[in-house]
Amino acid sequence: MHIRDDLPRPFDTIEHTWIRMPDGVRLAARIWLPQCATDEPVPAILEYIPYRRRDATRTRDDVMHGYFAGHGFASVRVDIRGSGDSEGVLEDEYLQSELDDGLAVIDWICGQPWCDGNVGIIGISWGGFNGLQIAALQPRALRAVISVCSTDDRYADDVHHMGGCLLGDNLSWASTMFAYNSLPPDPAVVGDAWRDMWFERLHGSGLWLERWLRHQRRDDYWRHGSICEDWSAVQCPVMAVSGWADGYSNAALRMLEHLPGPRLGLVGPWSHKYPHQGVPGPAIGFLQECVRWWDHWLRGVETGIMQEPTLRAWMQDSVPPTTYYDERPGRWVGEPTWPAGDIQSVTYHLAWPGLLADGTAGPGRRAMSIQSPLSVGLFAGKWCSYAATPDLPHDQREEDGGALVFTSLPLDEPLEILGAPVLELTVSSSRPVAMVAARLSDVQPDDQATRVTYGLLNLAHRDGSSEPTPMEPGRPYAIRVKLNDVAQRFPAGHRLRLSLSTSYWPVAWPPPEPARLTVETGASRLLVPRRVPRREDAGLEFGPVEGAQATVVEQLTAPHHTWRVIRDLATDESTLEVVNDDGTISFPDLNLEVQRKALEWYSYAGVDFNSVRGETLWERGVRRGEWSVRTLTRTILTSTSTHFRIDAQLDAFEGERLVFAKTWSEHIERDLV
Repeated sequence: MHIRDDLPRPFDTIEHTWIRMPDGVRLAARIWLPQCATDEPVPAILEYIPYRRRDATRTRDDVMHGYFAGHGFASVRVDIRGSGDSEGVLEDEYLQSELDDGLAVIDWICGQPWCDGNVGIIGISWGGFNGLQIAALQPRALRAVISVCSTDDRYADDVHHMGGCLLGDNLSWASTMFAYNSLPPDPAVVGDAWRDMWFERLHGSGLWLERWLRHQRRDDYWRHGSICEDWSAVQCPVMAVSGWADGYSNAALRMLEHLPGPRLGLVGPWSHKYPHQGVPGPAIGFLQECVRWWDHWLRGVETGIMQEPTLRAWMQDSVPPTTYYDERPGRWVGEPTWPAGDIQSVTYHLAWPGLLADGTAGPGRRAMSIQSPLSVGLFAGKWCSYAATPDLPHDQREEDGGALVFTSLPLDEPLEILGAPVLELTVSSSRPVAMVAARLSDVQPDDQATRVTYGLLNLAHRDGSSEPTPMEPGRPYAIRVKLNDVAQRFPAGHRLRLSLSTSYWPVAWPPPEPARLTVETGASRLLVPRRVPRREDAGLEFGPVEGAQATVVEQLTAPHHTWRVIRDLATDESTLEVVNDDGTISFPDLNLEVQRKALEWYSYAGVDFNSVRGETLWERGVRRGEWSVRTLTRTILTSTSTHFRIDAQLDAFEGERLVFAKTWSEHIERDLV
């Protein structure tokens, strides 16, 4: 990254400001303010998230918000109620109170003498979500949104569920917020009130995993905050951004299709990160693109941003399988509209012994069945890659032994796809609740198999997730599985492989009991969205990565990240162990040390579906001189064929003294999941 020390506008950083809400609760903000704003008010950019602006996102915030301020925008980073140094208690994600506070924050910004009344919202993940949700409430001053790695559909396309299947990331994400919510505010900001505020959080935030597991269907709980329930509510311009290794690429393309106002889409090779931090690379000069967007929509300056293709996407080249890439080779392609009119569906028929292209002679209808072991999924990586650990899928041959596999003949010419492959299956199940996991892989001439995309479907949710219905065992059903959107080039000589399994642990929680699926091959097919390369793609480029100067950080103890599959053949137990230890860092200008460590274990024994277990252990700590706080949060999720069980524990320490302890033990009935 090129750190710009020659930004056009000098600016000051206001370390802390209180923003009072209508009910009296104060939210903590950090502001990057152009010096010219004291005489000439400027537009403002808001980022509104719960991830501790004082320490957890400090360096990232400096790089981005300082860059915006250096281009003449007031940039405001606010801790959500009950997070960081803000007062109150954070009880769940995307509550109406959070959105109402967001409206009040915008009003406060507009009331400042340095703001000209034009506001934009930017955010990644949580901030991408609530930016869209606040936009749907149509605050008068909100002119535009940049939403990165977010979703329009909280049930069907978020960390909780996929195709009606319960995701393993539901547990890890709940554990992440369990740990965040256990931390205190900084006494250097809130003074002697820090301890009372801390205990209010410890007592009041609750166990979010329990709340989420009590909503296994698409009900009003998930409809709230899902802008797909009413696309027309979002009238302001939206730039939707994601990456093919991220969990939210589908939503970016869906928003391009359905949002009524001006919109742009940008999807790179990245994981769950801002594109100027993008891993896998190449990272791009994303902040320059943001400034072009803000100048156009907040200042009315013609920057050419709206003359760009509606969708700019990274067409990935073929690569050998590995769990981490520094960069994904490929090129930028553009589509003037989305859905693109020139993308044509190519049909491949499921047959024995392979995947047959349309028009290829082959055998007729044949019944083929599969009942997968629980090991299928151990090499799948995470539902959403954070690129903090080697969390991308490994060689798919490790998984294909437990799957029903259909492989094409070698391609005569290259094939490029952009969009979502769709699997149409005629299938029957031996059990009323079953799942199908479908993987599309790029098979190289040496047989290495790189997963390109995948999709999941809980077959009880085949007709929707609001009112799921069990399968009638033995009865064939015509079902449709949408795989994740992707842009991928398959070279000539490579083969396409479709792999079907009845489990995908720990990406998704297994069904209540093992199920055998029988596929009617002659009535089943895979539809692939073929894109023909265009000359216009050659001119699509981005500038180099730029940013403002970040806070100095010292690494006191080394980080440690591992991802291990442990197979104990003596006990027939298998465990995926994830270690994500950031070590201890120091912020010299704050005289503050911060520790973060997360451990996860996902295990099973033999063929026993009741043995599946997910366990997480987080350790967080903050220290300044004699002030020292540490929290431990532990969550264990297990299940039987009829119930989920959650066991959780929260311990909080001042120094070495345990000052708070709470445990939970909850049984929740399974609801066709």
